[in-house]
Amino acid sequence: MAMTDRNTISDLFIIGGGINGCGIARDAAGRGLSVTLAEQGDLGGATSSASTKLFHGGLRYLEYFEFRLVREALQERETLLRAMPHISWPMRFVLPWQAGMRFDAQTPAARLLGRVMPWARGRRPAWMIRLGLFLYDNLGGRKILPGTATLDLSRAPEGAPLADGFARGFEYSDCWVDDARLVVLNARDAQARGARILPRTRVISARQAGDLWQVETEDTETGTRETHMARALVNAAGPWAGTVLQDRLGVQTPDRVRLVRGSHIVTRRLFDHDRAYIMQGPDGRVVFALPYEDDFTLIGTTDAEQADPDQPPRCSLAERRYLLEFVNRYLRQPVSDDDVVWSFAGLRPLYDDGAASASAATRDYVLRLDADGAPLLSVFGGKITTYRRLAQSALARLAPHFPGAGGDWTAGVPLPGGDFPVDGQAALAADLCTRYPFLSAAWADRLVRTYGTETADLLGRARSAADLGRDFGATLTEAELRWLMRHEYARTADDVLWRRTKLGLRLSRSQAMAVDAWMTAQGAGAPVQHVAGQVAI
Repeated sequence: MAMTDRNTISDLFIIGGGINGCGIARDAAGRGLSVTLAEQGDLGGATSSASTKLFHGGLRYLEYFEFRLVREALQERETLLRAMPHISWPMRFVLPWQAGMRFDAQTPAARLLGRVMPWARGRRPAWMIRLGLFLYDNLGGRKILPGTATLDLSRAPEGAPLADGFARGFEYSDCWVDDARLVVLNARDAQARGARILPRTRVISARQAGDLWQVETEDTETGTRETHMARALVNAAGPWAGTVLQDRLGVQTPDRVRLVRGSHIVTRRLFDHDRAYIMQGPDGRVVFALPYEDDFTLIGTTDAEQADPDQPPRCSLAERRYLLEFVNRYLRQPVSDDDVVWSFAGLRPLYDDGAASASAATRDYVLRLDADGAPLLSVFGGKITTYRRLAQSALARLAPHFPGAGGDWTAGVPLPGGDFPVDGQAALAADLCTRYPFLSAAWADRLVRTYGTETADLLGRARSAADLGRDFGATLTEAELRWLMRHEYARTADDVLWRRTKLGLRLSRSQAMAVDAWMTAQGAGAPVQHVAGQVAI
């Protein structure tokens, strides 16, 4: 086994290449700090690629009186939207309402309402929903996104898929985001600013050596080991944050991570419009049904406890049945197992605040700084919408140890490919079709929503589709695979088909295997694990 010692001392060594780790790496590198980041698997390969794909304030968190978290998240939606209009865009959400609907809601707001108005116990009256949506519209200083509207579902097209009885609804705004691409683009920008990004690199141990951290890592593919020195250590390992502290660093802490599995199913497209639905269940929870990849609908999520972070999360049959039964309370035409084409699950590493249920546990983040010797910052919890603010807060906590570092800078600064207006996707796709006449409108749109202004760099001087090399199906070409391997850390077919793109939904098993064989021949790759209709993470 090879062993390498690096003499360079980094300012920060970050453990974990999810959205929090990559967001901190980007922010720190942009302040002039030297950064090394190690991720044991693919970047964003766990929690950060298994979200519900939303930049949202968290409407239901208002019932838990988490006003600071909601306000921060609402403010972030538009800040992030401006920085990544290729992978994030506005989405309108419809909340169907029916008089007399009852809920077993155990939120603080529901309990207060039940005490003040006993007749409203177990209900969410229309006035209460309107009040919540009023706060949602106004807490975050909304400028781009349209506000709340009331819908007559007996006439509006959004009412057509719904069962009888849903004659009234409320519509509000949030944003869609491609979560896995968000992670990779943060890592790319961090690297462009000087950070060293090490995917598939496991941290074996870390110990204090005087006023520095000595970190031992192992490349999970080659077995090569390295020794790294850093002035500060950031534990952003997500579900493994507690394991890293206890087993790799030998640090005891009262802070705990609560692992909650969130499962999703993807079905054939259920609606003929571009709106999403937020549905309220009798158990007090909400489930989203979102338009997904043009031809599909994404339904989720669940809240199920899981103890072991090393056990790959899977959408269980019980969770699949729960989600189907949940949405079928609302739909005119029920969906069944036969309609499900894919399912995936991820572990949310929530901060354990002692809440009675997983649904009630806080989605806020907690930062713990141990400055006894070389500083150690641990990240607990958080949500994808507030990752940039979390990174700023992390750097603020570390600022006394790096007095020469720059200040906050990331607000509105585009991620790679995002340097165009929020409403500029259609114009960018049309321009591509003019420059590259062999592109279909759908192909150009897919490329823009994946690579933004970098699409032209990917296509280069191609004058025909043949110039892009082999077509593996669903417009995935050799040129795109080369780009993903060269610029976006892709090593396996799964990296490409289920994270950096979602083309696994469209390729057959034989086509996916062909992608794997081609990547292996290029010196990368691992056996394909996931095909459409199977569980994937």
